[in-house]
Amino acid sequence: MTTDTTAEQTPQEPAREPGRARALLSTADFRLLRTALSSHARQTEDREELAKINALHHRLGNYAPDAE
Repeated sequence: MTTDTTAEQTPQEPAREPGRARALLSTADFRLLRTALSSHARQTEDREELAKINALHHRLGNYAPDAE
């Protein structure tokens, strides 16, 4: 269910609070992404791209510490 925040509000209606945010990715998704990044890192020889992959791999690990 989504909340329409674009509707005009009359002075009698209190402002609506936005709905609760839901997680976009699950812990399993983070694990899968880390696994895919590891595989890609083994295939690439570009040192600059490898540094970016390693940084992203590390950041994803902060969300799924049991990934390995």
